[in-house]
Amino acid sequence: MLIIYWLIAGSIAMAVGAIVLGVWLRRNPSKENAERSSRVLHFLFFAGQIAPPIVAFFYPGISHLDELIGLNPLPMRPVFLGIGILLAIPGFYFMTVTNKLLRAIGKGTNAFVLTRHVVNDDIYKRTRNPMSLSFYLLAIALGFVTGSTFATLAAVLGIIPSHLIFIKYFEEKELELRFGESYLEYKKNVPFLFPKFG
Repeated sequence: MLIIYWLIAGSIAMAVGAIVLGVWLRRNPSKENAERSSRVLHFLFFAGQIAPPIVAFFYPGISHLDELIGLNPLPMRPVFLGIGILLAIPGFYFMTVTNKLLRAIGKGTNAFVLTRHVVNDDIYKRTRNPMSLSFYLLAIALGFVTGSTFATLAAVLGIIPSHLIFIKYFEEKELELRFGESYLEYKKNVPFLFPKFG
């Protein structure tokens, strides 16, 4: 049961942290403050949204979370399994490509070693947040593939909304402060989440 509370608390901490640090950053705008507060929120992300599902995967097992709180597993198991696999494929692709691009072009990684340049090549020409999109696809895919109603609801109602608050209220401001005009121009020309094609 502790893992369930950890996951819920992690999503709440992420959303609240993004709002509080977003307000603070708007009152104390500087590149240095943007970098510091970004590291704090990335810690909250890994501690509260990545670690709990990893732990739950091994103990008690994602599919056992429903039993802990008295939920039925997802119905139509083969359908959800198939959809989960279909969601995981682009999720893994986006994750692989974005990590490669962040290191090669941005000269950083996705969290504690912050990028030094706006990454605007390959998939980043089509969406500003392909790594987040991969995270959302994989979070939903995990719930579907394991057949867990709780994991699916946690992704759709907790993890994804709190992460969207982080991006829209905090990260976009943080990137404006760190990259200035180059990020503002990029933001103007590339869609927020869903990739444009053509």
